[in-house]
Amino acid sequence: MRKTILFIAMSLDGFIADKNGKVFWLAGEDANQNDMITYETFIQGVDTVIMGANTYHQLRTEISPKQWIYPTLTSYIITHQTEASTEKIRFTMEDPVALIRHLKTQPGKNIWICGGASIVNQIMQADSIDRYHINVIPTLLGTGIRLFHNTDIERKLTLLHTQSYNGIVDLVYERRTASSS
Repeated sequence: MRKTILFIAMSLDGFIADKNGKVFWLAGEDANQNDMITYETFIQGVDTVIMGANTYHQLRTEISPKQWIYPTLTSYIITHQTEASTEKIRFTMEDPVALIRHLKTQPGKNIWICGGASIVNQIMQADSIDRYHINVIPTLLGTGIRLFHNTDIERKLTLLHTQSYNGIVDLVYERRTASSS
């Protein structure tokens, strides 16, 4: 069965973007080292990515303006605007939790929750994230866009794996089920 996986980087103090919404600080200690080690493995297990309109806009205008960064994945962009979809980039006003429920009934590989924070928090609040793969970047931002908003909901997780490279620490957790508590 397809899993919904949050694969995202955050600063040591819990932010996914700086106070201006920028992510150019996402790097390890040595700029000459490959920081994409776990991403390269992770991406092989997914065929679908879900993101918000702000994340999509940032990818298209700042991070990879010349070409779409995920050409082999089917990308769902959660938006409040009407935009023309293509075969691989689909704009939708559908609730992200309902979209995930629908996608999980379809055959395919895992579903990647890419961002932003609003989309992540809606899906997390509905307990629809199966796995949390968080890359902790060796940077303290002090302020910015926080990955997890304040919530009264507690989520119990099971640690599956840790890895460190170039000052980055990868934490991989899975949602704890009633039988694993």
